[in-house]
Amino acid sequence: MTDILIGIFGGAAFGSALLVVVLRQPMRAALALIAHMVSLAAIFACLGVDVTALFQVLIYVGAVMLSMVYTIMLLDDRDSSYVHRFSGWLIPGVALVAGMVVAVALLLGTEVPTGAAPAAATTPLFTFSAFSVAFMERYWLHFELATVLLLVAIVAAWTVISERR
Repeated sequence: MTDILIGIFGGAAFGSALLVVVLRQPMRAALALIAHMVSLAAIFACLGVDVTALFQVLIYVGAVMLSMVYTIMLLDDRDSSYVHRFSGWLIPGVALVAGMVVAVALLLGTEVPTGAAPAAATTPLFTFSAFSVAFMERYWLHFELATVLLLVAIVAAWTVISERR
């Protein structure tokens, strides 16, 4: 049952991510991004990583997307570039996705050669504890700078809109 749910939410995440790229109107793209993030949280919950699923909903959907939606609401909706429903990137995006699906299908279809596995392959390459230590030691500043950058982008968008009026 878990595999079926992961497949359903994976398909929903894929479809909503595709809509984020091809939708032309910013509010619809933001709503598709919210659907994508909720689908990812559901996948995390199906995998048993409840804390990550909770943080996905609280931080990304709750805080970041709320800020983005407020920023989009500050945009001038009378702009003529939003008349068309889909972006001009629809056809190249669909072609790229089709190519990626074919590449993944070819990769999944290849057989792994049997034989003795090297000794290094038995140890996991990625562990969450190693990631946590590396993140807190090296990358916390980058994370905080990205947060400040989001805030600056919101203030810049507000300034541009207020100067137009």
